[in-house]
Amino acid sequence: MTKADFISQVAQLSGLTKKDAGAATDAVISAITDLLAKGDSISFIGFGTFSTTERAARTARVPSTGKTITVPATKVAKFKVGKNLKEAVAKKAGANKKKK
Repeated sequence: MTKADFISQVAQLSGLTKKDAGAATDAVISAITDLLAKGDSISFIGFGTFSTTERAARTARVPSTGKTITVPATKVAKFKVGKNLKEAVAKKAGANKKKK
């Protein structure tokens, strides 16, 4: 699904115009991005939690050359699935298996 498809679905489900749904989607993505950049976490009970974590520096090997390089430490975003979302996806996946 593309962002445009997602916006169309949000518009249909909410009764908003596609323009308003697009603005709302962009605002939510921007807010989550800004909060994560500051190091905050965002929890949507039942859906999941967006947070950041530190990834330690490590050494890696370049497969094509065999050369070892140092990959620097970095901060990464992560998402932990909430119970309701996990159950909904599992239920839908189970229903799709039965159809085949």
